[in-house]
Amino acid sequence: MRSRYVSDFHFPFFISVLFLCIVGVFNLYSASHQSAHPQWLYQIYWLFMGLGVAGLMTFLDYRIFERLGYPLYFINLFLLLLVMLIGPRIYGAHRWIDLGFMRLQPSELMKISLVLVLAQYFHADRNVGGYRLVGLIRPMMLLGMAAALVVIEPDLGTTLLLCFIAGSIFMFVKIKWQSLLILAVIGALSAPLAYHFALKDYQKDRVKTFLNPSRDPRGKGYHALQSMIAVGSGKFYGKGHMKGSQTQLAFLPEQHTDFVFSVFAEEHGFVGVTLFLIIYIVMIFMGLDISKHARDKFGAILGFGITSIFFWQAFINIGMVIGVLPVVGITLPFFSYGGSSLIISMMGVGVLLSIHLRRFIF
Repeated sequence: MRSRYVSDFHFPFFISVLFLCIVGVFNLYSASHQSAHPQWLYQIYWLFMGLGVAGLMTFLDYRIFERLGYPLYFINLFLLLLVMLIGPRIYGAHRWIDLGFMRLQPSELMKISLVLVLAQYFHADRNVGGYRLVGLIRPMMLLGMAAALVVIEPDLGTTLLLCFIAGSIFMFVKIKWQSLLILAVIGALSAPLAYHFALKDYQKDRVKTFLNPSRDPRGKGYHALQSMIAVGSGKFYGKGHMKGSQTQLAFLPEQHTDFVFSVFAEEHGFVGVTLFLIIYIVMIFMGLDISKHARDKFGAILGFGITSIFFWQAFINIGMVIGVLPVVGITLPFFSYGGSSLIISMMGVGVLLSIHLRRFIF
């Protein structure tokens, strides 16, 4: 049995993820070595912890989550409520629970929890002809409860990410085109209302700044402009590791979290970014392939949902960094600094590896 585990292990997928994590640590060293709190050292600690979690998830039968989706989801809802009560206020938001050895961010865990509960719901449902709106009421309620608690932290970026993840799963299980058209019309009509009545002033400013970054270059547009300057200054080959002026002279804000990709682009240029994106895209396609060849419907939905987390986070973060999307505070999986983010991402990697492994051994 042990030899079967080794021979059926998806080494290319795991190696691509590990490569991104290691390159991320070197990138964080460049971004934070001058800091009083060297984030790259902490990231190594989180990486080893994440590898342990990934190993546990790999050798744990993923089908156990078929019965735990709802319990884990509601526990996560409780943690989001707990954040409001005891979570420290950092940068004007309540997003973390201090565990002593690390700060847990329940909204990061909710990405996995939402995928699990939706996979459990759609696996149990025997619909084969495509879903109408009435069939999506319960999953949309599950999304709504999670999104409501995250948006009041406030964390608009993660709220949108949860919507994209759930929307991807809805498309995967097939929605009738009439229902899809109705949802598109509702979304188009509600967007202006959401902008005027739901968004806070600083969130409206982010949208305005995205449309015109130069309207306040030293204030609200500073992050976006400095990021685009860093990316553009990398040119074809980049300035070299630890030689990026925007990074080393601290012009680039949040260069170890939201804008860590800007650091990499400045130092390694078009060539480095292209290689990075190729590896990332290959990793995404391998995740989709794992989902496609899963042994059962639950594994297929679960694998697709986890892969969609990686895709949408990367898409939003890189789009934000190069100025084609508003700044919403989404980290780049396996690359940005953060214990919760890295460990949860590695948990997802472990589940994908488990899905791939068990298509052969049961």
